Amino acid sequence: MVDNQRPQVQEINIGSEMRTSFLDYAMSVIVSRALPDVRDGLKPVHRRILYAMNDLGMHSDKAYKKSARIVGDVIGKYHPHGDSAVYEAMVRMAQDFSYRYMLVDGHGNFGSVDGDPAAAMRYTEARMSKISMELLRDINKDTIDYMDNYDGSEREPKVLPSRFPNLLVNGASGIAVGMATNIPPHHLGETIDAVLAISKNPDITIDELMEDYIYGPDFPTAGQILGRSGIRKAFQTGKGSITIRAKVEIEEQANGKSTILVTELPYQVNKAKLVEKIADLARDKRLEGITDLRDESDRNGMRVVIELRRDVNANVVLNNLYKQTALQTSFGINMLALVDGQPKVLNLKQCLQEYLEHQKVVIKRRTAYELRKAEARAHILEGLRIALDHIDEIITLIRQSKTTDIAREGLMTRFELSEKQAQAILDMRLQRLTGLEREKIEEEYQDLLKLIAELKAILADEEKVLEIIREELTEIKERFNDERRTEIVLGGTDFFEDEDLIPEEKIVITLTHQGYIKRLPSSTYRTQRRGGRGVQGMGTNEDDFVEHLVSSSTHDTILFFTNKGKVYKAKGYEVPEFSRTAKGIPIINLLEIEKEEWINAVITVNEFVDDWYLFFTTKQGISKRTTLSQFANIRKGGLIALNLREEDELISVRLTDGNKHIMIGTQNGYLIRFPEEQIRSMGRTAAGVKGISLRGDDRVVSMEIIEDGLQVLNVTENGYGKRTPAKEYRITNRGGKGIFTSNVTDKTGKIVTVKAVTGDEDIMIITVSGVLIRMPVEGISVTGRNTQGVRLIRLQEEEKVATVARIDTDEDDEEEEIENENEEVEVVNTEEAIDEQEE
Repeated sequence: MVDNQRPQVQEINIGSEMRTSFLDYAMSVIVSRALPDVRDGLKPVHRRILYAMNDLGMHSDKAYKKSARIVGDVIGKYHPHGDSAVYEAMVRMAQDFSYRYMLVDGHGNFGSVDGDPAAAMRYTEARMSKISMELLRDINKDTIDYMDNYDGSEREPKVLPSRFPNLLVNGASGIAVGMATNIPPHHLGETIDAVLAISKNPDITIDELMEDYIYGPDFPTAGQILGRSGIRKAFQTGKGSITIRAKVEIEEQANGKSTILVTELPYQVNKAKLVEKIADLARDKRLEGITDLRDESDRNGMRVVIELRRDVNANVVLNNLYKQTALQTSFGINMLALVDGQPKVLNLKQCLQEYLEHQKVVIKRRTAYELRKAEARAHILEGLRIALDHIDEIITLIRQSKTTDIAREGLMTRFELSEKQAQAILDMRLQRLTGLEREKIEEEYQDLLKLIAELKAILADEEKVLEIIREELTEIKERFNDERRTEIVLGGTDFFEDEDLIPEEKIVITLTHQGYIKRLPSSTYRTQRRGGRGVQGMGTNEDDFVEHLVSSSTHDTILFFTNKGKVYKAKGYEVPEFSRTAKGIPIINLLEIEKEEWINAVITVNEFVDDWYLFFTTKQGISKRTTLSQFANIRKGGLIALNLREEDELISVRLTDGNKHIMIGTQNGYLIRFPEEQIRSMGRTAAGVKGISLRGDDRVVSMEIIEDGLQVLNVTENGYGKRTPAKEYRITNRGGKGIFTSNVTDKTGKIVTVKAVTGDEDIMIITVSGVLIRMPVEGISVTGRNTQGVRLIRLQEEEKVATVARIDTDEDDEEEEIENENEEVEVVNTEEAIDEQEE
């Protein structure tokens, strides 16, 4: 006997079943859980939370209600998952350090940047924020599609109208199966401006969008983004990585100690864990010099204080903090979102275009809805107008009808009315028969005809649709726009910049004695008359002064030679740009120079080739010549440029073609001139040979390339200078003692620099207090070798000239009138100087 009650067993292939089941699960996670929709930037859980709050009437102008009530409504109607998942999603929407523009207005403990969890949902309260109301505006005007909820008992929106581009504004992150999204938040005003730009010019490029409208991510915790290459790559391809740093200040205390203040953190960094990490590094001696660590953050802002020992360099400690802690982090951008239900990686323009297309649909559907409502109302008013014109007959017809249905049919037959019009007449109150009410009906009808015409015109013209989108986006921008928080910082070698993306321009790079470096546009300094007072070129500490100043280009390679004979390199654009009066950044933040090492020579190189040379001279008069190509590959930690003898230092480096004459000048006023080929080309680490023999305690101050058509410019520490024709300096052999180039006296002070000039360039004279004066060389008198020269700059008491830089004359400066012809030139000969000393 067959048992019909036994269950039927179906044999299936377990491998096939696993593949099918996993694919179903994966698609469910991708579409229904982990990825945001490109149109409203929301995952299903966020969309359901906002829709449930709107349905419950928890608007921004209403009272707060318990979070548990919201969570219960969401999981009961729309989201068949755990209550903790819903509550945690809602908590993030209420955190000002998680969302750039919060979508939930929370009341109570919603967690902190220290990683503290929110209070239980039974304690906290919430309502919609003002800006989240814009995500659901016009949702009841048939602007979006709905679908059944998980059990078919309710309807929920497939997407929200989203009256601002929320995907970019608040970003999104999520891990699906086999894919993940990580979209950073952006500034509301910039993002809206970018949408407006695309609406006006669909052919606009991503580069143009970045240049004029949307500059990069804008994180709620502020901080600094290093460079634009990572942003550009992410905007162009949808994938990229950016480096984010905390905002840090170094304060010098009166007792000589330094304090590092952290006021802003990178996005998604836990402050408590960061402080704990710093404490661990200090305790384990992996980070030297920290004496105290305090978190002084309060409701007024973030403030982490790191106190340092007096003998440590604050910038060295800060660099180590960047490398070993979350004070510097990377944010991997992956702009993956659902487009028509399919996951797709989008670039910046595609994100904006998809949003704009969504808004076109919303506006058209809203307009069509309002048109239907207007036409339906106009249809009713047309019936009322007929009724008012035949009111007596209609009243008679109604009185003679036994039932409402008979009256309705009679009206429809007699006056050719529709069923709705006939019902409206039957529902009409007697007060509508007054003259004033008749006028109101007529006025409303005429207004509706105008509205219908306008709505039809909108539906027939896409430009009118775009104009409405622009007006509404502009209105949202005016209401909710704020200041950008995250600063985008250009310059620095800790990150890569694509050189092709950097505009090439002339720059001036300054480096101070204490190691602060910056770049400025070369047009910052205007030409002045000889003997002027100068312009404050940069802010310096009391004991600091500008030591190196070079003209360059943003695309040139800058070679930095140190007193220890090492060489480091950086691109011109890697040197951060600052204002004229700013100090700049410590050179240690740009180059990994060692302790007790400082920059003694800075030169610029366009291309590393074999037939060009670097010529070196040291303080003790040792010289060396090495091919430029040997310096093409300089690692981050620097290279040895020449091996120095004991107590010697590198003084100067010059770029030559192998056929130049070299002049070496000393502080006591001696100069030697010889052909560079007298010193053979040597290897990079060679020590060199004697270039000049020094007298007594004399030392080398300058080494230059010289030829007969040039002039030798001497500048002394007391501000005197002169030009002497190069032909007055005979060519000798290397290693000689040199000849007299200037009369050094107490009045002039010792020689600061000896420059080879043409007379057409400008020079920049920098004093120890940071005062700069730029003047044309042609305004400096040409005199013999045995003179002191003319006064170039009026110095305050005890002030000295620190250094002098040669600068090519800009076109703007050439147009400026330089009035120095009538100035009295002070020339002092040797005999007068001797008499003056005797007196």
